[in-house]
Amino acid sequence: MNRSRLTGQLHRLTARALPHRLEPVLLVVTAAALTCGGFARLAGAPDLADLLWALGTVTAVVPALWWVLTALRRGQAGVDLIAVLALGGTLAVGEYLAGALIALMLATGRTLEAAAQRRASHDLHTLLAHAPRSAHRRSGTGLTTVPLEQVAAGDLLVVRPGEVVPVDGRVEDATAVLDESVLTGEPLQVERLRGEGVRSGVVNAGGAFELRATAAERDSAYAQIVRLARQAGAESAPVVRLADRYAAWFLPLSLVVAGLAWLISGSAVRAVAVLVVATPCPLLLAAPVAIVSGLSRASRFGVIVRDGGALENLGRAGTLVLDKTGTLTRGRPRVLDVTAAPGLKPSEVLRLAASLDQYSPHVLAQAIVDAASERGLELTVATHVTEEPGRGATGTVDGRQVSVGRLGPGRARPAWAGTVDNRALLDGAAVAWLSLDGEPAGAVLLRDPLRHDAPRTLRHLRAAGIRRLLMLTGDRAAPAEEVAAVLGLDEVRAELSPADKVAAVRAEREHAVTVMVGDGVNDAPALAAADIGVAMAARGSTASSEAADIVLTTDRVDRLADAVVIAQRARRIAVQSALGGMLLSLAAMAAAAVGLLAPAAGALLQEGIDVAVILNALRALRVGQGAHPAVTPAAEALIHRFADEHHDLQDVLDAVRDTADRLSDAPGPAALTALEETHRLLVERLLPHEYAEEHELYPALAPTLGGPEATATMSRAHTEIERLSRRIATHLELAHAHGGLAPGQLDDLRSCLYGLDTVLRLHFTQEEENYFSLAP
Repeated sequence: MNRSRLTGQLHRLTARALPHRLEPVLLVVTAAALTCGGFARLAGAPDLADLLWALGTVTAVVPALWWVLTALRRGQAGVDLIAVLALGGTLAVGEYLAGALIALMLATGRTLEAAAQRRASHDLHTLLAHAPRSAHRRSGTGLTTVPLEQVAAGDLLVVRPGEVVPVDGRVEDATAVLDESVLTGEPLQVERLRGEGVRSGVVNAGGAFELRATAAERDSAYAQIVRLARQAGAESAPVVRLADRYAAWFLPLSLVVAGLAWLISGSAVRAVAVLVVATPCPLLLAAPVAIVSGLSRASRFGVIVRDGGALENLGRAGTLVLDKTGTLTRGRPRVLDVTAAPGLKPSEVLRLAASLDQYSPHVLAQAIVDAASERGLELTVATHVTEEPGRGATGTVDGRQVSVGRLGPGRARPAWAGTVDNRALLDGAAVAWLSLDGEPAGAVLLRDPLRHDAPRTLRHLRAAGIRRLLMLTGDRAAPAEEVAAVLGLDEVRAELSPADKVAAVRAEREHAVTVMVGDGVNDAPALAAADIGVAMAARGSTASSEAADIVLTTDRVDRLADAVVIAQRARRIAVQSALGGMLLSLAAMAAAAVGLLAPAAGALLQEGIDVAVILNALRALRVGQGAHPAVTPAAEALIHRFADEHHDLQDVLDAVRDTADRLSDAPGPAALTALEETHRLLVERLLPHEYAEEHELYPALAPTLGGPEATATMSRAHTEIERLSRRIATHLELAHAHGGLAPGQLDDLRSCLYGLDTVLRLHFTQEEENYFSLAP
């Protein structure tokens, strides 16, 4: 990768954007010329007025010619060509007022469009900033820091903690702990053993390790990502303006009518009058106004659209390509479940693990601490804390030797640990084992969960006309397919490199206008290759935002559905305004062709048409709430309250499942005690929560959701939860009456507990996806 060449290209791209500053200047000059000419005419100085209007016309002719020539070099004959012909015609026949009016229209339209299209290329600044500039090379004389260009295949390098791996290579130490999210998007750290390959661009998340270079810098993975992003952006076809598409047939029609008027009447003035009223101001003004209004409306939802062309394209998109991690999922692991050894409670396992992990910077450790905090567990100060990369943390908590991480190889595993391994395999979860005084005592399962707003978003996108939903991810196939199944995606492709993602996006573009949504550096090339790239910027990389056409500034994927709805409406209004204005212009052209309109009168009539179509275009500002229904402040407060309660009730759900497991393993007095504690949690905490939801939250949401019937199925779940809880209470009464749990009770009791666990987890998920996702 040649940094100087890339930097030079960025300067050239910036220089290309400078002409956009011409439009505001042109607007000021033409407005001043028209106004001053009007005052001169009123003051009785017609010659000075004509001079000022002529100067305003000439001022607009020069840049307009440049715009036309630029379009012709691209093989396009755009809307500006009619304006140039009309401006030249007014100068030729001395209709300077008409020329000044057309000049002002042209300047206004170009200024609006420039405001909507501030960015014509994609920056690579962040990609370059992340790329390492040097490497630490080991030689016979020690460790030397050398420029990256001097590293060759076969060199032995040292990668220090927190550094970016400079080139592709193989691990020469026993283990390297790496954060590969910059390339794969996956938040979990990975271990690479001796001899395993490592790609450049990943971050050393453990201790220093030795790396044997297998490629020079220009041939390494990160350099290829930069090249992919640059090439994809350069190869993307420029968006054809909506106005130019209509001008393709309006332009020749106008010229034919003007030519016939001149030929039949022999009057050049009549031909100029036709061109004046044919000046496509509905295209120059109405379409940009509608698009700019759409951009303004989108920004209120936290959707920043870089240019009007992107909004136009989004309004006719047919395929949506999504990254998984950080886009459909939250992008960071969360505690899925906690399992305790016999004699311990899941809450105690989580408390001990979090007490030790509060000193660790590991991403899984932070997730465990967050879960303990959400459940209100009081952490203990740990002492003598040490951490071994790839193994976990060890320390003293409450006077006991505690370790959190992996179980050592060869250590005997208790029977309950097999259930944890199976659960982790089935759920695609990572496991953090808790050991007390050297013996396994519990396990915390962690997984990157689905975003609560993802299902609602994809439903609204399909309703808005997106015909195909595709997921591309660098993650393993099993978790990717599970996410795709839950969301009802049309296709999923897993274990993809950035180059594979670019190829997939390009293939989709052959069939429909394609939107790509991502949040990581590894997504930047695919974002640049798509017709419209959308970056999740709230926690995503700056590189993905720089490579995107649309940036979601809030950490909510449902804003994408809002953006699609806004884009479709803005484009529809732009088309209505343009077509309606052109039909009025055609009627005025006919009047001018038969001599009923002079050029100046035609220009004034055209101004009236402009006002009508602009007022219509401004309707794009009144787009409703899009795909995101509005909730009242009171309902929003209730949503936040019950969402917090869901977090607090996780230990109750854990207790239900843990009690069911205990009944399967050893249905003795300890199991009965656990059942009594679980019943107490149900009565004192869970059932009051469900009752409050039924009588407070659901009535508050009914107006937003369309009436009480919208929550009927969720109310039925409340009834089932209460029924199962009563059944468990009856079993407890029978057990107390007979001095313990009878064998005949166990099957039904386990069925109740497992059933309650399933209903609760499904019910919580449905509420979080359908109701809690409504609150910002």
